[in-house]
Amino acid sequence: MLALLNPTPDQQIFQSGLTWADFKLIQKGLERSSGLRLSYFEGQLEILMPGKEHEQFVSIIGYLIMTFLTEQGIFFQPTRSMTQEKEGLVSTQADESYCIGTPKALPDLAIEVVFTSGSLQKLLRYRALEIPEVWFWEDGLLRVYHLMGDEYLQCDRSRLPGLANLDLEQFSRYVLMAETDAGAAFRAFRQMLLDS
Repeated sequence: MLALLNPTPDQQIFQSGLTWADFKLIQKGLERSSGLRLSYFEGQLEILMPGKEHEQFVSIIGYLIMTFLTEQGIFFQPTRSMTQEKEGLVSTQADESYCIGTPKALPDLAIEVVFTSGSLQKLLRYRALEIPEVWFWEDGLLRVYHLMGDEYLQCDRSRLPGLANLDLEQFSRYVLMAETDAGAAFRAFRQMLLDS
């Protein structure tokens, strides 16, 4: 039975007890449904239908990260919410994701905007994929987890080349500023980068 949780602002549907084959059939059936994010891990399917506020923060964070990487002259490849999979085990779609330094099959950085619970479950999915770093934006705070061995450790700044110089407290202030005036926040962020 499908269960709908937290109908606003995001909607999530969970279904347990599915095989990988079941998941792939559902994925194929929903592939034309734009805006849906599908994840599968350990027999559980999650379908996320992001709300307006969720998508607003995804866009803001993505723009600020790409601005930072561009201004720092760091090679990056945005992979947005591309499907990240290990056949038969796990499939997920980050809100934003990036390859840094060189293009790769799976990104170096995955970013999740969380308005509902489940960030720890999501971290397990990324560990199975061996994604080097995962950022969670939740309740106005940015939490960074870097994969060390086979566990994620929470860090006060990124450990990825190029992003280690990004002051995450300052970055978070610009994200919050952009919620009310994105243009002013983006201009101020770019100017701060040029001045430093």
